[in-house]
Amino acid sequence: MNNNRRQLLASACALALLSPLGARAADKVNVTASFSILGDLVRVVGGPRVALTTLVGPDQDAHGFEPQAAHAKALLQSQLLVTNGLDFEHWIHKLAKAAGFKGKTLVASKGIKPLQVGRQTDPHAWQNPQNVMVYVQNIADSLGQLDPAGAETYQANAKAYIQELVALDLWAQEQLAPIPATKRKVICSHDAFGYLGAYYKITFLAPQGVSTEAEPSARQVALLIRQIKREKIKAVFVENMADPKLLAQLSQDAGVSIGADLYSDALSGPDKPGATYLQMMRHNVTQLAAGMRLN
Repeated sequence: MNNNRRQLLASACALALLSPLGARAADKVNVTASFSILGDLVRVVGGPRVALTTLVGPDQDAHGFEPQAAHAKALLQSQLLVTNGLDFEHWIHKLAKAAGFKGKTLVASKGIKPLQVGRQTDPHAWQNPQNVMVYVQNIADSLGQLDPAGAETYQANAKAYIQELVALDLWAQEQLAPIPATKRKVICSHDAFGYLGAYYKITFLAPQGVSTEAEPSARQVALLIRQIKREKIKAVFVENMADPKLLAQLSQDAGVSIGADLYSDALSGPDKPGATYLQMMRHNVTQLAAGMRLN
């Protein structure tokens, strides 16, 4: 065990002694979600029966997240850990092991067929609302197993939310339908919108791969600039949790303007238009449609 992990475990254990299991909410199911989008889904399905902690908060990048002792403490107090899976949270297993987590773990994307980007799995399955219906049902089932008395409530909450997802999907299709196939091209910071693109038939181009930790080569950036100029792509966007410098330089070199922020791997704070999953998707689709109409 390296020094960092030993320190993390020691700090977590010390904190746990000061705050015993169940002290956070003795009559609630203690749940930890790995990042903000999952946290929102757990909040909707769990309602007041759940005490929720989210590890990677709004506007934070889960790809490069570095857990602290307080995150280990949350896990020690939790009965359920909800993760995305699909190699999204590469740090979660080390955190759970270092913290001595003994609860249940739900991989919310269970049952979803992942997309592949080259040799990599694309973890951003929540960008397709049809997939989020699977997430929500998985969350309801897991909460019901931990809290049988609330099982009917969780299922009812999931059913109501799935109806909202159906309405979201129909609305998105209506917004995008008038845009011809030749204009359906978008540049964004990293390759986070593959599921949205595959489902709604939009081509997304990005200088970075599926992880924000991947650095594009100068040749890749140059090829992308040439493509932007050749195809006259005007729909260029930065994500809320991404470093804007690379795309700002790319857009300057290509002679195009950057549109409003999109929300990909993280929700926004409450004062921005991506504070919940439903708000995030409606904002993204609205901005994408407006940008593609300029192509």
